[in-house]
Amino acid sequence: MNKVYKTILGATAALIVAGASFAPAKVLAWGDSANGRNTYTLEQINAGVLGDTITFNSITNGKIGDERNFVSAKNAASNTTVWNSDEINVKDGDTIKISVYVHNNSPLGTNAIAKGVKANISLPTTVSKTQTIIGYISANNATPNRYWDEVKLTSDDNFYVEYVLGSAKYTNTQGTFNLPDEVVVSSGAQLGYTTMDGEVPGCYNYDGEVTIELKIHKSVTSKLSKTVRMAGTHDEFVESVNAKVGDEVEYQIEYKNLTDKQVDNVMIRDILPTNMEYVKGSTILYNSVFQSGLKVDQDTVTTSGINIGSYVPTGNAFVRFKAKVVNKTLACGNNQLVNWANVTVNSTVTGKDDASVMVKQTENCKSKTEETTDRIENTGPAEVAGVALGAGSLVTAGGYFIASRKKLMK
Repeated sequence: MNKVYKTILGATAALIVAGASFAPAKVLAWGDSANGRNTYTLEQINAGVLGDTITFNSITNGKIGDERNFVSAKNAASNTTVWNSDEINVKDGDTIKISVYVHNNSPLGTNAIAKGVKANISLPTTVSKTQTIIGYISANNATPNRYWDEVKLTSDDNFYVEYVLGSAKYTNTQGTFNLPDEVVVSSGAQLGYTTMDGEVPGCYNYDGEVTIELKIHKSVTSKLSKTVRMAGTHDEFVESVNAKVGDEVEYQIEYKNLTDKQVDNVMIRDILPTNMEYVKGSTILYNSVFQSGLKVDQDTVTTSGINIGSYVPTGNAFVRFKAKVVNKTLACGNNQLVNWANVTVNSTVTGKDDASVMVKQTENCKSKTEETTDRIENTGPAEVAGVALGAGSLVTAGGYFIASRKKLMK
């Protein structure tokens, strides 16, 4: 993940984290892990050109036309059945439905079951007049084993998208299934046929559609960036780190006021997953008032939250704390421990972001005979309760705070 460092006029030290999503370095509308998969007509598929090969969304004259164009969007309030597969115009307050079409192209049905089938929808985290939504399909035994396509949301004004929690669904001939919210993080969500077990047979009898809903916001009020690094290092903060049981990591949460007015009683809260344990006494606040850092007396950043004070327009702050990897419910194999940070202003959540710690668990595991299991510990965003830092702590962070990258990285 790339970062840009510069000095900001306003409340605090300026470490601006560029938004990033799990995606190939270059995405040209559609693509795959083979850098250009073979395509087929229905006539070729029916003639047996695939043989025993399992492949997804590669038919050029299928049910949805060219299946490589498998991500589309429409306004959820509209009665239209027409989906836009390239670009859709949006406005503030719209709810947009995103669709990802999933089709195992093999005509062999249950004799060609794709294994470990997952969908992932990558959402932008920046503010812009154009937002690109990228949908991914992956399967362990497919060729290629990963596919992607995109749809663009455009507007005359800058806007950002918010995923509607609980909106993820998968629909096929067996009905509509609820999907976990992890469908919008890099780990994705398993798909299936009668159950979401990762197994999708071939042919149109078993195709399906992943849908999610997004809320469009043009009145941006705040920015929140969540990153992590190994504790005790001077490494850059990133979206994800690899760790083992017993290791400590250091999280960083950056808040920035994007309104044209001062905001008061800004609350920061982080929700740790089950297998991460907060290190007592490790919370530190940095802003223009506490340029060298203020050790926060209350250990409530991961419970009820902390009040970091008031911020003028463009003012920002950093909250850092440490957590330790523990083994309470770790699965054998690879575990992705995702935790969320929230910012609340006047009892309204105005921003949220997440970071991950990847832990490979091998203790007491039959590693030679068991498959690696992906496990996500994710408590998700939540409302934040108010806890003040202490008497006199509700100060307004204003003026200039000029700090070098070296100072911030210490």
